Amino acid sequence: MHTGIHVANFTWQGGPAEMGPRLAELGVVSEQVGCSRLSFMDHLFQIGWIGTPELDMLEGYTALGFVAGHTSTIRLGLLVTGVTYRHPGVLAKQISTLDVLSGGRAWLGIGAAWNEQEHLGLGVPFPPLGERFERLEEAVQICLQMWSDENGSFQGKHFQLAETLNVPQSISRPHPELLIGGRGERKTLRLVARYADACNLTSSEVEEIRHKLEVLRAHCEREGTDYNAIEKTVAWTGPPLDSADERARFLDRAAEFAAEGVTTVTITPYGQDPVAEVKSWEPLIQRLSDL
Repeated sequence: MHTGIHVANFTWQGGPAEMGPRLAELGVVSEQVGCSRLSFMDHLFQIGWIGTPELDMLEGYTALGFVAGHTSTIRLGLLVTGVTYRHPGVLAKQISTLDVLSGGRAWLGIGAAWNEQEHLGLGVPFPPLGERFERLEEAVQICLQMWSDENGSFQGKHFQLAETLNVPQSISRPHPELLIGGRGERKTLRLVARYADACNLTSSEVEEIRHKLEVLRAHCEREGTDYNAIEKTVAWTGPPLDSADERARFLDRAAEFAAEGVTTVTITPYGQDPVAEVKSWEPLIQRLSDL
């Protein structure tokens, strides 16, 4: 099983003045301990279950570009991009740029977005949920078209592009991995089955993961797509891994995830010294690689 590091808290020792060096070191250390992915949230304010909106939050793609310049193997993406924050044509260009400059290490994680407070706070339009899902599907279609040899127009309900030109194209072939995040059974997992290379489920419960994957398999059968070709990733939502007992329980649960077909589990350092936290996880990450 592969391990991803997901950064959700940027309120670190040293404050903003030390944030750049710490972020660079976190990328290097994540590679050294054997992680395959590094991701950030795509938020503009901190989210409520981690802290107050006033806490530190970096813009995701700027941060990924910075980390790309300090690393060489770890794959880079946001878990996940909110479809509302960027025009899809610009988003496809951002991912292509990150992929080229990182040597083919970018992936696009995308979802329907949810945090109304930051949208209202910064003046970002926040349409109703049904429209956000319509925009999500069109955004995925636009990205796939821009990553193909088709440079023609795109005429959708919400987005109209006269020319989907994208030069240079990504190094990743046929395109950067497309991950659609979310647990919604009727819309999200249907979009995964129709378009995605990977899914991301957030849970610590095996029964829930098993059920969601059964739903995904059924969507794949209806869409005529290959369920086995979709990478199954899980973002761990259980207790922080700050004790030997919690790490042992996590390893047991990860083994159960692996038995269900999950190939990547993502863990989050929540403290003020994420570098030390990730270093302390090296034995855990090595154990995960054996699953």
